[in-house]
Amino acid sequence: MNTYRGKRIVVLGGAGFVGSHLCDRLLAADAESVTAVDNLCTGDVRNLTILQRDARFDFLQHDICQPIPIRGPVDFVFNLASPASPVDYAALWLETMRTGSEGTLRGLELAEQKKAIFLQASTSEIYGDPLVHPQPESYSGNVDPTRPRSVYDEAKRYGEALVSGFRRSRGVSTRIVRIFNTYGPRMRLDDGRVVPAFVGQALRGEDFTIFGDGKQTRSFCYVDDMVEGIVKLGASDVSDPVNLGNPDERTMVEFAEAVKAAVGGGGQLVFKPLPEGDPKQRRPDITKAKTLLGWEPKVTLAEGLAKTIAFFRTRV
Repeated sequence: MNTYRGKRIVVLGGAGFVGSHLCDRLLAADAESVTAVDNLCTGDVRNLTILQRDARFDFLQHDICQPIPIRGPVDFVFNLASPASPVDYAALWLETMRTGSEGTLRGLELAEQKKAIFLQASTSEIYGDPLVHPQPESYSGNVDPTRPRSVYDEAKRYGEALVSGFRRSRGVSTRIVRIFNTYGPRMRLDDGRVVPAFVGQALRGEDFTIFGDGKQTRSFCYVDDMVEGIVKLGASDVSDPVNLGNPDERTMVEFAEAVKAAVGGGGQLVFKPLPEGDPKQRRPDITKAKTLLGWEPKVTLAEGLAKTIAFFRTRV
């Protein structure tokens, strides 16, 4: 059964990297309509170019910290709105906090008004610099609410609490996805995350900038796999948080070498001091996603990098 066929769907943050791919996927699932809402502080209208050729798609440029003016029925509200890279939320401290708090509240109010299912995009960052590895959903994290990364971490932690509160006290049907490192086409080369940083450096023939000793780890999930997991979670009745990510863990040195091999170019590895609060390891425990959703990633790092590099070649 196709849960999304004939449904009216709102995607907050729909002009962003993951949000725009989600809009693609929902239209492919025969949704009656998909409305992307985004104030474009980090989103990009170029991500919507193909979508705007579809009569079922609509774009609303709007700040979701204000009441969201959607007319008519709505069946699903997906909230992916937030600056999501260290470069962005370092420049948009208060905007990030407001999006995670006021913006999430407005999205929940819309879902309550429309009697819609609400899915909150949370993050692996809520685990902080984890002392448990890999990270299961039951782990409460190792976080510092005043460190430089805290504006994003705490906004997402507050968002999860708010979503849970609306489910318990208002009866809103909610879902929470904790997204681990995701990459693919439509990322911005200048967003500061490791995939566009390394790929951009490789394409320009520059040295790779590695922070710390390069032994810190990340697990990279291709965007198509991530979106498929989000769609499956939205169609489920699972209200507790669910990790989505790829357990294929790589050190930063290993990842830089993989990018260098895939691009066929790039300079040497240059090591710089590790930024304050940067997690030393990150790998999802996806047992719940496998068991409850029948989901696990399928795209290998080599396959995903090839598609991502092809996209970035058009942007360098």
